[in-house]
Amino acid sequence: MILLCAVAVFVVVNGYILFGQKEESGRPYRVEISRLVRQMETSAILPDVSECDYVTAIVADTGEKASFFESNSDYVIREIEGVRYRFEYRGDAGRNKSEQLWLANGALVIMSLLLCIVLLYVRRKVLQPFSKMENVPYELSKGNLTMPLTEQKTRFFGHFVWGVNMLRENMEQQKERELSLQKEKKTLLLSLSHDIKTPLSAIKLYAKALSKGLYTERGKQKEIAESINAKADEIEGFVSEIIRASSEDFLSFELHMGEFYLSDLLGEISAYYGEKLELIKTEFRMGNYSDRLLAGDKDRAVEVLQNLMENAIKYGNGEKIEIAVAEEDNCTLISVRNGGCTLTENELPHIFESFWRGANAEHKKGSGLGLYICRQLMRKMGGEVFAEVQGDEMTVTTVFSEA
Repeated sequence: MILLCAVAVFVVVNGYILFGQKEESGRPYRVEISRLVRQMETSAILPDVSECDYVTAIVADTGEKASFFESNSDYVIREIEGVRYRFEYRGDAGRNKSEQLWLANGALVIMSLLLCIVLLYVRRKVLQPFSKMENVPYELSKGNLTMPLTEQKTRFFGHFVWGVNMLRENMEQQKERELSLQKEKKTLLLSLSHDIKTPLSAIKLYAKALSKGLYTERGKQKEIAESINAKADEIEGFVSEIIRASSEDFLSFELHMGEFYLSDLLGEISAYYGEKLELIKTEFRMGNYSDRLLAGDKDRAVEVLQNLMENAIKYGNGEKIEIAVAEEDNCTLISVRNGGCTLTENELPHIFESFWRGANAEHKKGSGLGLYICRQLMRKMGGEVFAEVQGDEMTVTTVFSEA
């Protein structure tokens, strides 16, 4: 297709140069001859034609008629003050068209070569590497996490391939952790279930003996009652252990503690949500702040603020979202505020619990884990997060330790 387009361009350009230019508009030698005639009318000296582009000679009529009209060159006769002059000129059309053809075709050849080089570069550096990665999302969706991507040195996909490999490795690690956790919990439950059977069998045996009146002595009955109570306490301990295992954190929060600037954190949030909120016609305000160094994991800090912004978009009235920054006791407080809050005072203490959803989330999609994840991450970074409601405005504030 590209070759056909190049051939078509060559044909069109050459056709225009050869046949598209009208002869009438291509006679610049006449202009030059007219200029020379005017010059000769004002001066008796024959002009020098060495600097002329088209006129090659000026010959005066000496009376020899035959020789005056004989010339191997094209010419034009002009009479000046009673004397006839023969203005010989070069055939300009053929020369100009030939030069134009050479220049045009040369330029087209160079452009075609450059285009071929660019296309080959794009094919080698962009299309071929991309074709190797086109099945990666599909394989990841199927759970095929074992095939790593080959690192690319090209600047177009090097970082992308690195990111996809990191995603694949994280998904693989998450899968391994999930399987390990499931195995541990299943083993624990089986072990506890087996341990419960022993005191439970003893309780059933004691109860059966008492029901049949096998123990008539008061002291023996008291001893049996104490044994039943001890076995019940043992079962209660097993049940408590099951509850504890079931309530353990089911999410893994890995952090890379370090230091980052407040401006970098808020810059990422502003760059993304400034455009997003503009599209949905929601006013976005970023309060004034002075830059400072914070302690924590920057990527996790971005994740926390993203969760808060998404909640403000989802549960707010869509009119305005504001981010405010304050400083207190060597800590930096970043608050996300939105209007349209319908939470009651009784619901507010529960919003950071896992899987809890308020009455305002009844018809909205979600898992009830967003704020729970925020609190876990903030506490692991040595900070905190809390919420307050004033009227119909809700403010969620994160507390970061300064480095």
